Amino acid sequence: MSSEENQPNSAPSNVASTQVSAEETAERRSFKGLSVRIVSGVVYVGLFIGCILAGTIPTALFIALLSGLCAHEFFQMVRRDGKVPNEVIGDVAAVLFPLAALGDSVLLTVVIFLFMLAIGLWYVYTPRARIADVSATLMGPIYTGFMLSSIVLLRDALPGLAGPILTIGVCASLWVSDSFAYLVGKAFGKHKMAPRISPKKTWEGFAGGIAGSVIVWLILVLTGLFTFDALFAILCGALVAVLGVFGDLIESRIKRGVGVKDSGNLIPGHGGMLDRCDSLIFGCITAQLLLYLGGVL
Repeated sequence: MSSEENQPNSAPSNVASTQVSAEETAERRSFKGLSVRIVSGVVYVGLFIGCILAGTIPTALFIALLSGLCAHEFFQMVRRDGKVPNEVIGDVAAVLFPLAALGDSVLLTVVIFLFMLAIGLWYVYTPRARIADVSATLMGPIYTGFMLSSIVLLRDALPGLAGPILTIGVCASLWVSDSFAYLVGKAFGKHKMAPRISPKKTWEGFAGGIAGSVIVWLILVLTGLFTFDALFAILCGALVAVLGVFGDLIESRIKRGVGVKDSGNLIPGHGGMLDRCDSLIFGCITAQLLLYLGGVL
């Protein structure tokens, strides 16, 4: 009789125990995932900054590697959309663009000419190649290597300590912008920015991201290494952050269009290399142009 009376009470206890165990497992997985994300992010940023500090040539080699990986991931995604790009031509061009930034404009012109010539010859002598395949092959290295070449140009633009500090500052403004956008959006985000393309982005996070970028640019002013003032720094910080978000949305649009969550799985906790570089692609070249127009470079 007593065993029958105790039996009904054991079920809720078992259910509660199972729920607690499931919650603990989820918390452990979440903590482990966050730890992996932090470690891989620190390694990535450390290598990035280390190459910039090491000199222009290490910077160009590192950006060339990043560009090649980004182009490869881009081509893998467009293949899911039924396009058949020439990955050999595209990957080689993506790698050559940052290396060409070490030379003068003639070298860059040569790379562009050879790139277009190679694509043209491939299209002419490959009957099954479609114009959509040509377009995908063109976009890959332009979207990645050519745009990321601005980092090499920034590193090479100013002598002494100013060059690496400026380059690190520009990249850091985009990294900090991403972090601020995430934190502010998570804490205060209510108004969706582009729900069909990137559901987690909010206008509140967007504003936080701009603030984060501006802070970094103001720190660059405080170093005393550069000729621009606080007002110009605020302008640059805001525009660079805006274009960085635009670059993020472009990559999100590509991923959503082909039905993938990440561009790859190269970086644990972060996805692919293109996922890490999406904001740099448009943000860094924006910074380079603004600094050139402002007479800083």
